[in-house]
This record gives sequence, structure tokens and C-alpha cells, in this order.
Amino acid sequence: MDNIARVVRAASISAVRLYNRLEVTVAQPVPDTPVLFVANHGFGGVIDLNVSAFAAAYDELGIDRELITLTHQIAWTLHAEKLIEPFGARPAGRQTALDAFAEGSSVLVFPGGDVDALKSWRHRNDIMFSGRTGFARLAIEAGVPVVPVVTAGAGESLLVLSSGKRLAKALRLDKVLRLKTFPLSVSIPWGVNLGLVGLLPYLPLPTKLETSVLAPMLPDADESAEEFAGRVHGAMQAELEKLTKNRRPLIG
Repeated sequence: MDNIARVVRAASISAVRLYNRLEVTVAQPVPDTPVLFVANHGFGGVIDLNVSAFAAAYDELGIDRELITLTHQIAWTLHAEKLIEPFGARPAGRQTALDAFAEGSSVLVFPGGDVDALKSWRHRNDIMFSGRTGFARLAIEAGVPVVPVVTAGAGESLLVLSSGKRLAKALRLDKVLRLKTFPLSVSIPWGVNLGLVGLLPYLPLPTKLETSVLAPMLPDADESAEEFAGRVHGAMQAELEKLTKNRRPLIG
């Protein structure tokens, strides 16, 4: 990571700690070996507070190990790679992750992709992996533990009225940009807009963030990738429900 990236990363972490009153809890120390961090999205447009919240949590873990973040292909389609690669972002893919593990790095993945990232307000406290199990298959193949990381509150940084799945399909965005959503939202400064805050910066509301790093998980003997993925998802959803029980929007 170059000096500019370090400054930007430190600034984003300071912002969520102060502006979003971020609180981080760690269930138990994470082993200083390559692991697969599995996280949920908040609102995953250009600004995804969950990414900064994860960075803050990673610092608290005190692990001096390179981290590779598997990132949606749209960043490269839009030629934004020079902005994100200094932070360890790489195109999401099995071989990318296996190469990172072989080099001794840990890997971060958001299995829900844009479905989890651009979900509507009423689903803000749902972790939506849409049946994706590749992360579990990857962990089993690489022989690394899964460390789930759950963040609550980022979905309240703006109002997403609809994820726009039908519109995305009608516009063939799934074919052109590999996007299954095209959200209708209300944000500052764009007001009511369609798809805009997925691609342009917006001013997040000062929602309180809470991030929980769960204990490492390994597959049971003879457990399939689908079963392991379901168990990881279940643990993360249970933690999110715990974090959001009696929660008041924005206030926390």
C-alpha cells in the first residue's frame, strides 16, 4: 500500500469512528495465518461504510498480514482500478484468492455482491447471499478458516426505496455490467434518483455503526460447501439480528 493509500485509509477509518461512532467487538483473537474474512454489505455503492468499518476492525485485530479484497468486476469495467488496487482490491475470482493464500495473504470477500449491497431499506438488517456458496468451497479447498465479520447500521446511511432487480434485468445490466440491481434511493445531495448513488459519491447520514468479528469457523467432517456456507450465513444473520434488536435508525 503506497503512502497516499495509507492516508486515505486512515482518514476513512477516522471518519467512521467519529462520524458514525463505530464500535468494534472481537469474539476471540484471529490466528495470524491466512484466513478468509466473510463480511456483509451495508450500502455498496461508491461509498460502502462496511468496508471502512472492516478496515477499522482489521486494525484492532493487530494482524500484520497483507489483505486482498475480492471486488466486483464493475470497478474494472468502469476503469476505476487505479483508485482501488492500492488498497488491495482485486477482481473477484477463485484463482485470485488461491494465489493470495499461497503468498501468505488473507482474503476478504462480500459474498452477497450487489444483491446484498444494494438492497432496500426493509431488508437493511438481512444478510443476502442469494444462495452463493463459492466462499465456503474456496475455504475448504484452500484449507483456511472462515472469519465472519458483521456490521450493522450502514443500510441507514440513505433511504433505498427499491433494489430495482426487475429493472436491472429489463435493462440487461446483469449481462452488460454483471449487476442484478439498479436501486431507487433518496440521498444527499442527489435526492430521489435511480441508480445514481451506486456510481457516484453521496453524503452518508450519521448512522451509528457496530461491527462484530466472530470466532473462526471450520467445516465439520464430511460437511459440504453448501452446508458450511449455510452455517456461516446463519451465524452472521443471528449476529446481525442481535446487533439490531431494539435498534433505532441512525441513533443505534
